[in-house]
Amino acid sequence: MTGQKRETNPGHKYRKYIRLATVFPVQFRLVSPDGEFYLSDSIQGFTNNISSGGLCLSVNILKPELLKLFEAKTVKLDLEIELPFYKEPLFARACVAWIKNLSGNGNKCLIGLNYEQINWKQNRRFILYAWTRKLFVPVVFLIICLLAALFAINWCINLKLVKGNKALVERLLKVKEEAGTLQQKIKEIGREKENLLIEIKNLEQRIQSIRKEKLEAEKENLQAKKENLQIQILAKKSEELGAAINQLTKDKEFLKEQLISLRQKEEVVTKELSGLDTRRINLEKANFDKMYQWLKVHQNPRTGLVMSFEGDGDIANWAFAYDQALAVIAYTEFSDFQCARKILDFFDKKAKRQKGRFFNAYYVIDTEPAEYIVHSGPNIWLGIAIMQYTQKAQDHKYLALAQNIARGIIELQNQDIDGGIPGGPGVTWYSTEHNLDAYAFFNMFYKITGRQEYQNVANKILNWLIKYAYGRQDIPVKRGKGDSTIATDTYAWSIASIGPEKLEELGMSPESILDFAEKNCSVEVSYIRPEGRVVKIKGFDFAPQRHIARGGVVSSEWTAQMVIAFKKMGSFYDKKGEKDKAASCFLKADEYLSALSNMIIPSLSPTGQGQGCLPYATLDNVDTGHGWLTPKGRSTGSVAGTAYTIFAYYNYNPLELAVDR
Repeated sequence: MTGQKRETNPGHKYRKYIRLATVFPVQFRLVSPDGEFYLSDSIQGFTNNISSGGLCLSVNILKPELLKLFEAKTVKLDLEIELPFYKEPLFARACVAWIKNLSGNGNKCLIGLNYEQINWKQNRRFILYAWTRKLFVPVVFLIICLLAALFAINWCINLKLVKGNKALVERLLKVKEEAGTLQQKIKEIGREKENLLIEIKNLEQRIQSIRKEKLEAEKENLQAKKENLQIQILAKKSEELGAAINQLTKDKEFLKEQLISLRQKEEVVTKELSGLDTRRINLEKANFDKMYQWLKVHQNPRTGLVMSFEGDGDIANWAFAYDQALAVIAYTEFSDFQCARKILDFFDKKAKRQKGRFFNAYYVIDTEPAEYIVHSGPNIWLGIAIMQYTQKAQDHKYLALAQNIARGIIELQNQDIDGGIPGGPGVTWYSTEHNLDAYAFFNMFYKITGRQEYQNVANKILNWLIKYAYGRQDIPVKRGKGDSTIATDTYAWSIASIGPEKLEELGMSPESILDFAEKNCSVEVSYIRPEGRVVKIKGFDFAPQRHIARGGVVSSEWTAQMVIAFKKMGSFYDKKGEKDKAASCFLKADEYLSALSNMIIPSLSPTGQGQGCLPYATLDNVDTGHGWLTPKGRSTGSVAGTAYTIFAYYNYNPLELAVDR
């Protein structure tokens, strides 16, 4: 019985190594005890389990004479073990430690072997591979579980961020709605106060008139030398007039009490509004900070490009060069120079171009051109972005790139006898906007490098603008050469690029330019937010509303440009000592900027995490009036609209060389 137990659990008491249940094909031959000659041909078997000191060999259909040799333990085995992914098999010589005849006739045997000879490096590889196979499934399962857990944790974190960011936008809207209600109450109280004051004034006039009439009646009564009846009538009239005066005086006092009550109510509402204004200011700051984070998280970490529009499937992967310039300027203003360099490195080293000039748009993922069109404006704006980066970062790394851009623009200028910048190579139209951009760019380049040639280029552009863009009373700024269309951005950028001081010096009226834009392009529209709420937005259209059948639409980008223009004019008036005009400009800037905050929408993309951004306009897929449509979708976040609104909030003029602030 004892021997039978040992056969059932062979080698159990004497096992020194951990065994791994792993199957490998094995070719083996029986060798004489002295190892001099083979006792059999090659036989096929499989490992049942292995260890560093030996293995368990599984053999099917073992001949009786060979089975006897195994049972006698008088033979040795030369093993050739095939290992997957290894060119050479593992060779070893082993002796029999035990045998278990599972079928009783040699059709299925398990044979325990101890190594006598084996290459220790190969054996270590053998065991390592066996461990790898043994642990592969549980390790993979564990990795999958860990990844799933990390995904779940990240999903929960993102969900929390999305909810928090959406709630931030909602809180701002709610506070603004409450503030709007209180402002309306204050207006109503003001109207009531005005009516009461009018009534009190009317009562005072009536009291004064009756008192005068009573005084005259009393005089008549004293002087009369008539019958007693006549005296009685006069006395009665005097008494009636006195009673009327008393009643009117009571009425006046009652109205005064109402006026005092209204003033107290107004004081309470004003105090409450003041508290809401503090909350609004804090919430606006928090939302604008989130808007900047939206610009950051949308930068592709591999290519450095920023998707221009989030939400419009037709251009979902497009990065317009103009928008990339705005992103660089925003990153620079916030001292995120690494983010700025990623975009500038793309244009410096990787971006395809046409005769040195960049295309209007590239794909974010593979960086191929998305639009094989070259216009002057986007190239100039890239130059402006480099100037702003160079000034603030004090890094001249990209000045050579800016020089190449400048060279391409100067080549276009040299083709025009009047020194204007055409819309691009091979085109005949001229844009006031492009020339305003170029004027700012070359002035910045001159200030940074001190090279007179850039100042000369800027002066030629200014002369072109005076000749072709300005001068008409009915339309202070034309859209381009021979083009009297009204484009709101040319009015805002005239103030931002040339500056009110220079405009006055040239005999133009910056006040008229700004007033014209407000009278012709300012609109108030109902904006349907993504969640369905309707809010009023007062801002600036791309063109005069009366010229376009679609009705009014507010452009977030162009409204923000006008905010910057109003702030610049406010500072201009303030320096001149015209405090009332300065206050009016600053008030308008605040009103339009506050209206833009009603347009803040939570990002819907996974990367956006619900952070605030601005749509391009209050209406999607409509004609701007200048040859392109607004993007599709009310939830489409715009880099241009978001970036320019951030500039407006922080009073940063991208067309003016940044200084330390």
